[in-house]
Amino acid sequence: MATPLSRLSLLEPRSLAEALRLLRDEGPLVPLAGCTDLYVGLHFGTVSGRRFLDLQGLPALRGIRLRGETLVIGALATYTDLIRSPLVRQRLPILAEASRWVGSPQIQNRGTLGGNVANASPAGDTLPVLAVAEATVVLRSAASERRVPFVAFYPGYRQTVMRPDELIVAIEIPPLEGRQWFRKVGTRAAQAISKVVMAAVRAPRPRMALGSVAPTVVRVPRTEEVLAGGGSLAEAQAVLVEEIQPIDDLRSTAAYRRRVSANLLAQFWSETAPERRRRSNSVRNG
Repeated sequence: MATPLSRLSLLEPRSLAEALRLLRDEGPLVPLAGCTDLYVGLHFGTVSGRRFLDLQGLPALRGIRLRGETLVIGALATYTDLIRSPLVRQRLPILAEASRWVGSPQIQNRGTLGGNVANASPAGDTLPVLAVAEATVVLRSAASERRVPFVAFYPGYRQTVMRPDELIVAIEIPPLEGRQWFRKVGTRAAQAISKVVMAAVRAPRPRMALGSVAPTVVRVPRTEEVLAGGGSLAEAQAVLVEEIQPIDDLRSTAAYRRRVSANLLAQFWSETAPERRRRSNSVRNG
């Protein structure tokens, strides 16, 4: 059931400092930015909040830059910003790739990275990328700032460690060594919620993270350990299907998600193999 708009109120701060003060003194408030998920929730009556804090006019939350060797992405960076950013394409191309698979161009123009993180959906397309990149979520309140490792940000389904008086102001990503890889499996090639989404890095120690296979986006350290230790792909696949926790829902079944996850692991391992890269280079140079 749609929510009557007359029962809602919107506060529009003129600065980040004012926004944080309002969260502290006028809360509880629901922050909003691109609204690509929030509007859906309002339409179906699943959003409990009735007082909102509009962040769209805050330039302090925008921008993509380097601080030393750390990539710093403002919470209001849109998917289109991520797709177009030379810094993102150079340092974390799988984040640009994941952003291309988020909805339509209209959604990409409106939706924000901070919103995807705050929404806490285990199916969020960018979240496995941030997990495998070992990103840090920067949280700020009127009184302080703190940094939370991304892998510790979600204590449970649709839950975060963010306090009511805090905002996500940025995502920090350290340098990432190794060949990067991303795949999304959904009902359609685009504009569909993922059935399984996986990001991975072929580094001296492989890293993998998956979405839509557990209550939160997850790294799979036991699977990583098998591959890092020289175990076979079949051994790693067997560990992976036990390490994830998929469920049956309207979009898919647990059995299908396990099978697809194992197939994606094989695809990642094959497509990033050093021998494969050498053969491809020889063909191009021949």
